[in-house]
Amino acid sequence: MSNRRRKRGESKPQAHDAGDTTPIDNILTSLDDAPPPPPPPRRELPLLQLNDHQEADDADASSSSSPHQQRRLWVKDRSRAWWELCSSADYPEADFRRAFRMSRPTFHFLCDALAAAVAKEDTALRAAIPVRQRVAVCVWRLATGEPLRVVSKRFGLGISTCHKLILEVCSAIRNLLMPRFLHWPDHPTSTAYKTRFEATSGVPGVVGAMYTTHIPIIAPKVSVAAYLNRRHTERNHKTSYSITLQGVVGPDGTFTDVCIGWPGSMSDEQVLRKSALHQRASAAAGSMSWVVGGASYPLTEWMLVPYAQRNLTWTQHAFNEKVGEVRRVATEAFVRLKGRWACLQKRTEVKLQDLPAVLAACCVLHNICETRGEDMDPDLRCDLPPDEEDDTVLVQSESANKVRDDIAHNLLHRGLAGTAFF
Repeated sequence: MSNRRRKRGESKPQAHDAGDTTPIDNILTSLDDAPPPPPPPRRELPLLQLNDHQEADDADASSSSSPHQQRRLWVKDRSRAWWELCSSADYPEADFRRAFRMSRPTFHFLCDALAAAVAKEDTALRAAIPVRQRVAVCVWRLATGEPLRVVSKRFGLGISTCHKLILEVCSAIRNLLMPRFLHWPDHPTSTAYKTRFEATSGVPGVVGAMYTTHIPIIAPKVSVAAYLNRRHTERNHKTSYSITLQGVVGPDGTFTDVCIGWPGSMSDEQVLRKSALHQRASAAAGSMSWVVGGASYPLTEWMLVPYAQRNLTWTQHAFNEKVGEVRRVATEAFVRLKGRWACLQKRTEVKLQDLPAVLAACCVLHNICETRGEDMDPDLRCDLPPDEEDDTVLVQSESANKVRDDIAHNLLHRGLAGTAFF
C-alpha cells in the first residue's frame, strides 16, 4: 500500500514516469555537464535618441526584448508651419512687415548683427534653434504683445523656451546694438541737430526733446505702493501699476538717451533727477545746449521748458507755441515706439527685474527701423495720455530764466512766433 508508513532505515522509493527509464540523478548530471546555449546577438544602441518614430527592422525585432532597452527623450510634437511659411522666400513682403514691424532686409540685418551672441550649437539631446527663428520669436513677441502661450503655438516651441529666447535676444540687443544705435550725439552731430531744430522752430541751441511715458506692469510682490500710478488710476478708475521710460529724441525721431525702470509713482521731475543724463548735463552746464521738456520738468541751465503760469503775455505765448513744436518731435517718437512695439501697451509677463532689457531692446529696434526708413502702418498708432499739468514750473536757475525770456523776445520780434495765440 502506498500510504503505509516506512520502517526506520528503509530507503525512500523512487517514482518514475511511465515512459521514462532515465534516473533523475542522471538527468541532473547531464544538464550540469551540458554547455550553456549561446546568448542572442546584441545591438549597440545610442544612449538617447530624439523623436525616433521609425520601427526597428524585422531582423532586429528579437533584440528589442533585450534587457538593454533603448532610452528615449520625449518631446512634444508641435507644429512650426506658420514660421516655416513666414521664413520662406515666397511669403509676401507686406505680410512679413505686418507680422514683424520691419521689412525682410532689416530683419536679416538684425539677425546678422546678433548671430554671434545668440547662436547655439547642436547637442546630443537636440538640434539648436536657428538664429533667425530665435530673433523672430523675440521680435514677434515685442511687436504683438501676445502672451507666451500664443507665441509658443505660433513658433512650435515650448513656453519656457520662448520666454528664455525673448530675454536672451533682448539682452543681446541691449549689450551689442545699443552702443551703436542709441547714444548721445557727438559734437558734429549735436551741431547738426541744433541747426535742424532751429530751422523748424526758431529756438536756438536745441539738441533734443524729452518725454516720459509709463509702461503698465502687473502689481509687484514688493514695494507695491512705489509702483502705483496715481494719475492713470484716477483717470481710468482702475488700479494701475507702472514703471517709467524717459527718453530724449533727436530731430530725426530717434532716441539719443533713455532712462528706464523707475517706479510709476515718481513724477517726471523725480525721474529726471535720478537719470544719468541729469548728472552729465549738470556737469556740462553753460554749453548753450538745450533739451526741451514739458511743464512737468524743471527749468535748469540745460533744460528748457514752457511758461506755465496763468495770464501769459504775447511773448510767452509765442515761446510756448514754438517749444511745443519741438516737443511734438518727442511725443511723435513715443507714439511710433508704442505703436510699433505693442508689448509696451500691455501688462507683460516679464519679471520686473528683466523689464529694463526688454524696454531698451524696443528703443534700439525703434532706432534701427527709423534709421533704415521703415514705414509704420498708421493703424498701429496709439494715443499717449495727457501731460502732467501744473500752474507753476520749478525754476532752478535764474540765469536760465533770463535766457528763456531773451529767446522768447527774439522769437516774437523776429516774426518766428506764429499767430496761434492771437
